[in-house]
Formats: sequence, structure tokens, C-alpha cells
Amino acid sequence: MLKGKRVFVSGGAGVIGNELINKLIDVGATIFVGDLKPRPKHWPKSIRYRQGDLNEITRDELIEFSPQYFFHLAATFERSEESYDFWGENERHNMNLSHHLMDCLKDCPSLERVVFASSYLIYNPELYQFGEAAASATSLVENAPIYPRNLCGAAKLMHEIELRFLQQHSACHYTTASARIYRVYGKNSRDIISRWIQALLNDETIQVYRKKGMFDYIYAGDVAEGLFRLAASEATGVVNLGNENARRVEEVLDVLKTHFPSMKIIEGSSDIPYEASQADMTQFEALTGWKPARQIEDTIPELIAHYRDLRETMLQPVDTRAALVTSASKKVPLIKCVTKGIQKFGQSFQIISGDSNPNAIGRYFTDSFWQMPRLDQLSYERLLDTCIERNIKYIIPTRDGELKFFSGYKQELQDKGIHVMVSDSEAVETCLDKLLFYQRGLELGFPVIPTEEQIDDLKASSFTVKERYGAGSESIGLKLNEQEALSHAQTLEQPIFQPYISGEEVSIDVYVQMNGKCKAAIARKRELVVNGESQITTTFRDEVLERQCAEFAEKLGLYGHAIFQVIIDQAGGYHFIECNSRFGGASRLSVEAGLDSFYWFFLEAAGNDLEEYPFVRAAREKRLVRYAEDLIQ
Repeated sequence: MLKGKRVFVSGGAGVIGNELINKLIDVGATIFVGDLKPRPKHWPKSIRYRQGDLNEITRDELIEFSPQYFFHLAATFERSEESYDFWGENERHNMNLSHHLMDCLKDCPSLERVVFASSYLIYNPELYQFGEAAASATSLVENAPIYPRNLCGAAKLMHEIELRFLQQHSACHYTTASARIYRVYGKNSRDIISRWIQALLNDETIQVYRKKGMFDYIYAGDVAEGLFRLAASEATGVVNLGNENARRVEEVLDVLKTHFPSMKIIEGSSDIPYEASQADMTQFEALTGWKPARQIEDTIPELIAHYRDLRETMLQPVDTRAALVTSASKKVPLIKCVTKGIQKFGQSFQIISGDSNPNAIGRYFTDSFWQMPRLDQLSYERLLDTCIERNIKYIIPTRDGELKFFSGYKQELQDKGIHVMVSDSEAVETCLDKLLFYQRGLELGFPVIPTEEQIDDLKASSFTVKERYGAGSESIGLKLNEQEALSHAQTLEQPIFQPYISGEEVSIDVYVQMNGKCKAAIARKRELVVNGESQITTTFRDEVLERQCAEFAEKLGLYGHAIFQVIIDQAGGYHFIECNSRFGGASRLSVEAGLDSFYWFFLEAAGNDLEEYPFVRAAREKRLVRYAEDLIQ
């Protein structure tokens, strides 16, 4: 039934997801997976993959894929007792995530079926938890009393109710089913069986509690099979998914003992209740014609072989990283953009703001601050030492005056595992020098505005006069006659002359990948400009202009984010003014419209192929209005 269908799977790189994806591949489904984890290396390129926090995925991204089936597996949980810190984790990655994904998809015209991985933790624990070991397990049916025993169970119940709400409304054109899953164990899981196997492979003593407790252990491969069959059925509402055969903890230990004869155990004391639960699979079998058959005796040998192969990888230490935003100054919108990029990437590394001014406003919007020395006092060695000391793996320069410095050390830093979002030196030099930009653009065949050092070399009735290097917006002279232009030039350090062209000035944000290809371009109108920065700006579509900017960026050899300034004259002709090879003051608007520069930067730095992440432009145009805002701490 799922052959050739378009299927979106949240949490698809997890323990159940990996098994489910294999089944979807086998039937020829078109697959889109979102997960916090990196893309599994063995997956075929045909799978669209999105690494990052799905709380940050947009409706446009999901609707563009047009999923027909949605398997919602993504969740966070903790075994046994939930810690105090789980409060926030549960809110974001269980409650908010489930609601957000269905909010994005509830009106998706292509959607036919939703299958939600719920949990037996919804049932009232008084039914299956006891002060003493039970003689047999309680078989839980779908209409058994509910009273979630923890935060995770409560979040699962909340989403079951949300799906029921949608299902009951006439606007809902798809069906939904929620599988209450029991004790999952499998490859690359944090379950107790996996943890014990890994400990035993390391010849460690394992800690055991409540050996007489009984759990309905179900292998991840069987869960995936069950979800697959549930999706293909006409079942709606809640249904159990377990093994229907509870096993005591001591039975699991007996099976492990046959594979690890010298196994050492410490039985600890605990005040947690004895559990004795199992799924009643009558309804599931009636709906799908199937129920799990494999038992722990069949699957534990498979897990031992898997963890033996992965032993070295599993022992690698966790790497905590940081991103440095230089010349942070008061660039709060930019810092918020970087923060969102990190959240979307789904990693927890810190942001460090750097600035020579100890009172830089940006420091109050980052995790920590580095009072950087002036560039003429900052050596490569000192920069590298700071990066190593503070575990900085990403650097985002934000000021024209520092681009040459960082581009000069870009490769050396790259060799040390530090990624810098800056173009190579030649491209940076071209963009900083307006005369060189004109000469290079002319050579490449683009309609750049004629730029000369001598006014006599231009044929024009009115002129624009500006500094050759840097932004220089405050010192620019516009629509001047020849005498006025020469006079204004006397006030500048290195003046250049351009013919004044009447028209609308627009900005075009681009992002160029590591492979030199332009990922995306978005044009925006500068409706209100103050001190050279857009205070009100609106996106608009001009495919010809955007395509031309993308080609120009590629031929200039740019990398990362850049902004072209272009005048569109009254006849619709384009005149390129300049290019800034960095993120701009109003570039945040283009990020909101789909040009996800910082997210893409982090993805590429982690080794992801951006060709697998389609550029999805927002369905409607967006406007940015910049205004002052207070921060109360």
C-alpha cells in the first residue's frame, strides 16, 4: 500500500526509525526524514534528509514535499525516573514538537494517513505496578483506565487527544492512528538491554534492580513492522503495540548469561515499584492480521553482534562545540539568526560574541563573551589558542574590515577543524574594492555600473561619488554635477566616480555552498534606508535578477552569505553597484524567507551535502521592520 507513496518520518534516524526506513525503501516509497542525528551513512541518496530540530521546520518545507503518509516517531524520554532537567526537554521535544508538526501538516492537501508512536505509559500505573513482585503480568487493553505515570506519558496522551480532535472535524481529510508502544529495545538504543550488552562487551559489572519485574520487551524491528502494517490498515484511534509476552528481568539476564558466561552482576536496592505489564494485542492482530513473534532469545544475539562491531564508535567522547560571532557590536538580529541556525541544526553548542569593546551590546545575547584584541594586535597563534581553549569550531565574521584577516587564515583554521564563514581572499578583495569589483564584473560580462578614479573617464551628466573601499554610505555623494562631484571627492580618502543612475535600489542575498554552487538567492526592496542599512525591506520575486546574482556569485568565487546591491532602472535594466561578502543588517529577512545561511553553514561544516537540503522559498513575500527593543535581565 505504501509503494511509491511520499512518506515523511520524524525521528527517522532513531532506533525504530532506522528499521522503518529500511521497510519503506524496500517498497519503493519516496522518503523524507527529519532527525537531530546526522544522516546514517548507509542510506541511499534518494532519501531526502533534514538534520536538525524539527521544531524549526516550516510549513512551507513540509508542504513542498507533499507527504501522503506521516510517521511521527521523534520524541525524547528518560528511563525509569525523569530528571528535573527533563521538564524543559519534554516541553520542547515532545509536547511542542508534536503540536508543531501537525500544525504544519493538518491542512496539507496531499496527506492521507498519520501514524503516531505513542506509549503504554499513558495507562494508569496502578494497574501494573506493585510493591511486591507479581505472579503474572497485567494484560492492558486499549480501554483500560489511563493516568500517565510521567511527563513523557502525559505528552503522548496530549497528542493522542490532538489527533482525535483533528480526526473528528469535517476539515480533516486523512486518518490517524496512535500505537501505544511497550518496552522497545534495539540497535543504537538507550534501552537497558543495549546498555547491559555494551557494558558486558567491555567486561564491566552490570547493575540490576528489581529482577522479578516483568516487562513487555518488543524489538525495534518488530515495532517498525507493526507501524508499517498499521499505516497500511484502516485502523484509527488508539491501538496497543507490544510483544504480548512479558518477561522478567532475570529471564533477560539468563539469556545474556548464555553469551557472557563470566558475566558479573550487582543487584542494587531500589524503592521503585515492581512492574508487571504486557500488551493485549487482540485489537492490533484483528486490524492488521499480524503480531510480533520474535523473543529476546532470538534478538539478543543480533544485538551482541551489532554492538561488537560498533564498540569503538560507541566509546567516543561527546564533543561540545562553540561558535564565535566576531565584531558582535549591537548586531542582535544577526546573533538571533545564528542562534536560530544552531537550534535548527539541533545541536547544543554555545555562541560566543567577540568584540574589542567590552560594552558591546551583543554580549548580552550570547552564552559568553570574548573581548578580542584589535586585528592589528591579533596574531593567528593567539586566535588559534583561543579557539582551542574555548573549543570554538565555527567563526562568523560580520564586519568588512575583518574579512581579509579571516580569509587569510581560513585554510589554516580549516586544517585545525575550525570552519570560517568567509570567502577566499581573492573574492573578499574583489568585493571590498569597488573599482576592482567593476573591473572584474566587466570582465565576466555582468552589467556593472562604470567606476573610475578620474571623472574625465566617464560620460555622464550627473555623478555618484563614494569611497573606493568599505561601505562608505555616510560619505556618499549622489546626483552631483561635475563640479559638485569633484568638490565632494576632496572630502574623501580614495574617491571613485560613477554615473548617477535613476531607479530603484534593491538588495539580493545569496548563499554559495562549499562546492561553489549558489544554493539560493532572494531579492528584497529597500523601502527605508538609514545610514546605509535597510530599516524597512520587503522580499519580491525577480527570477532573472536572482539567477544573474547567483551566476555572478559563483564566478566571483564567493562562499557563504553575500549581498549584491543593484539598481533597476525605469526600463527594467539591471546595474550592479557592489557586493558585500558577509551577512548584512537586513539579511535576516531572507533567512525567514528560506535562505537559511547559518543553518546551511553548520550543516556543511558537519560534512553534510547541501544538495540533499532543498531550498524552499516562503510561499508569501515577507517584510522586515527594524525597531529598537529593550532587554530586561
